[in-house]
Amino acid sequence: MKSSKRKLTPFGVTVKKRLIDIGMTQAELAERVGTTRIYMNLILHGERSGEKYRDKIVKVLDISTFERKISA
Repeated sequence: MKSSKRKLTPFGVTVKKRLIDIGMTQAELAERVGTTRIYMNLILHGERSGEKYRDKIVKVLDISTFERKISA
């Protein structure tokens, strides 16, 4: 029997790590960018593109700074 466990996209992994780092929940992030917790989950798992929200997510979480810290 094949496992159907959902996996986060690379973007989803980055978002989750950043949420943990700053102590924010996925639901709080969803509210701040103007979507639902469920839709946010679909974006992070690659089941929806979330193009409309990606820039807002990156801005709210300051991901570009976070990414530089990871690669340094």
